[in-house]
Amino acid sequence: MNSALQTILAREGYTDLYVVDGANCGLLKFVFTTGLVVGLTEDSYQRRYCYEHAQDAKDALAAWDGREHPTGPWIKCKGLGIDLLNPNFGQEDSRPRCRSA
Repeated sequence: MNSALQTILAREGYTDLYVVDGANCGLLKFVFTTGLVVGLTEDSYQRRYCYEHAQDAKDALAAWDGREHPTGPWIKCKGLGIDLLNPNFGQEDSRPRCRSA
């Protein structure tokens, strides 16, 4: 990833910028999730994987080879023409969940 693109993305709030299997990737905090964002350019991206916890997204990005889906408890994959729920969500994650009173 060239330094000009890194500067633009960092200014927009992206962190942990890497090139993974030829695609520019990074993390971005959304309102309720942290996105592992794939295919970043100056003005768009290809898709994102939404994680409930930022550390899960960070760990997944660091371990991901860019093939298949990343590991960890991502909730949804979103992008142009993509709206995929993770069929394994909740199976890998043993953290306690909030319960209604």
